[in-house]
Amino acid sequence: MGQVVGPRTFVRAARELQQRGRRVVFTNGVFDLMHYGHVTYLARARRLGDALFVAVNSDRSARRLKGRSRPLVPQDDRMRTLAALECVDFVTPFEEDTPADMIERVRPDVLAKGADYRRDQIVGAKTVSAYGGRVARIPLLAGRSTSALIRRIRRA
Repeated sequence: MGQVVGPRTFVRAARELQQRGRRVVFTNGVFDLMHYGHVTYLARARRLGDALFVAVNSDRSARRLKGRSRPLVPQDDRMRTLAALECVDFVTPFEEDTPADMIERVRPDVLAKGADYRRDQIVGAKTVSAYGGRVARIPLLAGRSTSALIRRIRRA
């Protein structure tokens, strides 16, 4: 089971693991209404290294990105749900619209993002590539998305 920690502890934990020769994988997202697509994505990301670090958009950040009606699930619940997954090691919130600052501070060995993003759309890809890190685009499960789930609920 992973840990929900503050940003400073998140960065420190990544650095400590890297100093011990462990590969740190970083990903980020809103992770509203967790579903099997999220779980599969996170498990695939974790297999790219020794520890998975997940940065979660805060409630305010999620509202700016997704609209006033989102997120449906509060930030603390989203983070605790992620931390409960076996494949997740550390979870922290971030307030900004993008995780660029967090990526610069963590300096992950692998930056993982869904394959629905082109490489040039992945925030932090240039930063990670510049110091020799890997940027991984992970295939998503077809038909699995929070937006699709919300549409189905509204129709019901």
